[in-house]
Amino acid sequence: MTNKLMNEIRKIDNLADLNALTTFVQDCKTTLGRATIKVGSKVIIVQKTKRTAGVVTKVMIKKAVVDCGSVWNTFNVPLSMLEVI
Repeated sequence: MTNKLMNEIRKIDNLADLNALTTFVQDCKTTLGRATIKVGSKVIIVQKTKRTAGVVTKVMIKKAVVDCGSVWNTFNVPLSMLEVI
């Protein structure tokens, strides 16, 4: 990320504008995820404290079904939380 972009974000002095920026960034992450994640892709589920590997079994509009190995480890995960390995 460039310093110029980060400095421009720091200049925002309005909470409503910052929240709109946050929503925009989340939408961009979802769009990028939808474009790059396909059925069979090996992915990592990114959480605050851990990262879990899995395989995508179904892609929906904003979420994907990820199989993490055993029978009980199938999760619906937002596309913005997934990284392709």
